[in-house]
Amino acid sequence: MTAENAYGSGADSVEPGQVRRLWHLLEPLHALHYYAPEAFEEAAALGYDVEERWPSYFAWRAAALGPVGAERVASAFYSFSPDKVARHVPAVWRTAAPADVLAARLRAVDRTYRVHLGADVLEGPALAEAAVLARRAAEAAGTAGRPLAAAHAELPWSDVPHLALWQAATLLREHRGDGHLAALMAAGLDPVESLVSFAAVGAAAEETFAGRGWSGEQWSAARDRLAARGLVHPDGTATDAGRALRAEVERRTDALAAGPWAALGPEATGRLAELLGGPWLAAVGSGLLPSENTLGIGRI
Repeated sequence: MTAENAYGSGADSVEPGQVRRLWHLLEPLHALHYYAPEAFEEAAALGYDVEERWPSYFAWRAAALGPVGAERVASAFYSFSPDKVARHVPAVWRTAAPADVLAARLRAVDRTYRVHLGADVLEGPALAEAAVLARRAAEAAGTAGRPLAAAHAELPWSDVPHLALWQAATLLREHRGDGHLAALMAAGLDPVESLVSFAAVGAAAEETFAGRGWSGEQWSAARDRLAARGLVHPDGTATDAGRALRAEVERRTDALAAGPWAALGPEATGRLAELLGGPWLAAVGSGLLPSENTLGIGRI
């Protein structure tokens, strides 16, 4: 069975390392608005409580799905406790309609990029070229079985280069994320087990995952289930089998994310990676992003 048949079109025509590299370059550009003061100001203007990040997070990320309920959001987000999701959804839509959230989200990204990436980055030809290439890749992303990618693919594109770049980064990361959930389910890892097994291989400290809303009892029960499968030691660290399973999850995730880059082609994909260096440095250098994240970027 070829990689294309097993994991989706194009997986055998692009280097897995390049697929991972583009994710690492684009993710900070996507994630910046979840932490930026400008985004919290826009959320507050809509009426959201910004004393903590979660009301605006659920609104920003789920708005493309429409005014959906907690069950669909928990399904699409996967690793969040359903109880935590239910504390915010569908209440977020009583504060602001999804269409208003989406409009505010673009305003937030615009303000965030202008302040934290700076005019030299935003107005340069490199970013404009990067936006064109990233959009081409994003428009080639298959959306079958990928609810968050499909929802974002239906949104209109901005004509402003830095907003189009953010939209492309967002669609591509949700495309990858949807595929990652398929890889987790193929590995037999339920939502909380996916986090426990990830912490077990050292992707991030257990405390980093506390925001996902699982109780200590739920976390311990998941660890016990993984231990029964021979995937973790009693102290919670991964066994060789646990590390192998997580490595397979990441391999499948990369394969499932390869389609847009195969469609873009190796030369254009390499060019995009070069062009993203400046924006990536500005995003990481903003100091807004956490040094340790639940995605394991920098460790996997």
